[in-house]
Amino acid sequence: MGTVGLSFGSPTSGAGFDVASTVSQIVANMRNVETPWKNQLTSLQNQDTVLTQIGSDLSTLSSDLQQLTDPQGSLFTKDGSSSDTSVVTITNSDSTAIAGSHTIIVSQLAQTASDVSDVIAGSGDTLSGSLTINGKTLNIDSADNDTTLSSLVTAINSGSYGVAASVITDSSGSRLSLVSNTSGAGGAITISSGMQDTTSGSSIGFSQAQAGQDAKLTVDGVSITSASNSISGAIPGITFQVLSTNTDTNPVQLQIVNDTSSAGKAITQFINDYNTVVKDLNSQEGKDSSGNPEPLFGSPTIATLQEQLQSALNFTQSSGNITSLAQLGISFSASGDGTLTLDNNGDTLNDALSYNLQDITNLFQPGNGFTSFGDNLTSVLNSLGTSGTGTSDGLITLALNENSSTESQLNTNISNEETTITAQQTALTNELNQANFVLTEIPQQIQNINEIYSAITGFNEGQNG
Repeated sequence: MGTVGLSFGSPTSGAGFDVASTVSQIVANMRNVETPWKNQLTSLQNQDTVLTQIGSDLSTLSSDLQQLTDPQGSLFTKDGSSSDTSVVTITNSDSTAIAGSHTIIVSQLAQTASDVSDVIAGSGDTLSGSLTINGKTLNIDSADNDTTLSSLVTAINSGSYGVAASVITDSSGSRLSLVSNTSGAGGAITISSGMQDTTSGSSIGFSQAQAGQDAKLTVDGVSITSASNSISGAIPGITFQVLSTNTDTNPVQLQIVNDTSSAGKAITQFINDYNTVVKDLNSQEGKDSSGNPEPLFGSPTIATLQEQLQSALNFTQSSGNITSLAQLGISFSASGDGTLTLDNNGDTLNDALSYNLQDITNLFQPGNGFTSFGDNLTSVLNSLGTSGTGTSDGLITLALNENSSTESQLNTNISNEETTITAQQTALTNELNQANFVLTEIPQQIQNINEIYSAITGFNEGQNG
């Protein structure tokens, strides 16, 4: 600890000294004991920033790996095409779809039933009576506030009548349209009308605008009916839309194929994610632009991460035709920095995806009686990462927790020291204020003594000087 010299000036000048400045210097000197704690705290906080970033990138790697290890992930994605999209178009596919070709003939499209009222000449005409829709009666009177077409539409749509109501207006006037909420033959509408146009005095009847009917088609020779033109279940994992009819002389062919493009993108993303983590670790091996060691330079955490990640990438599973990444043309970069690269511009991977997709799937999917490459890598990532990778005690989490414990103790030390310094600062200020008061009083005390001396001896310093 350094020292602070106090300068009181001339003791007889009466000028005293600057108490605040003196106390400030002493307190600053006392705080020097906190400097090592604060430096260590800053160092740990810098480590936390890097560890958190590595943990985040490990979490991204783990999350994107799931696209390859999930039984419903990218390795199971299917793509499909229709030989005539004006008749049939594929709208969705899932992981249960199986590659193959299917023949479809559509003989009838599904229709939704609808009914329409007689023309009401005036859109603002007042209505009365009752209307029964699908067995549920709506009384039309002023108390229900549904005495015009527009208010009647509101009343129907806010109730449970099984239809959607709207007003159709053309040059002849307005009509009430009722469309079934249930498509197909099962959505027929039953209407009993006791409505009257009070303004004109005429009764208002209803007629069927369109009958409800099911779609009819054959899929691979099997007859299918559907209340909707969107067909699910006829082909496993595939939903398709029928748009028009065709004949058995012009059938539609649906071709379902493995979506190797999505699988390739998922593997490429995995490589990019892995390289991001490796670059995070490599960045801690040297010094920053100012020549200072990086926050985790020489850290055993970095060494462990590098060792276990590289070991996981070199893992060879005990079963299957493809047992390692090397067979997909994925290898460590010739630069020796630990990153991954695709051989032959990715041609080896593309060929494997085209001809050995099932073997690639077996490489990443959970092993049946053996540990797959995907099993092993998932386990390693869980043991290294943070809670974001599915574990609460991964290596990154443990390192952050250890730092947090030390940081907490350092903050406690600093806080306790500040409490002590504050108390000493108050006491010191009081003491120095008292000393300063004494110094400023000395000239007056000297003058008083001189006056007493002169009174006793008759000696006058000013006259006899």
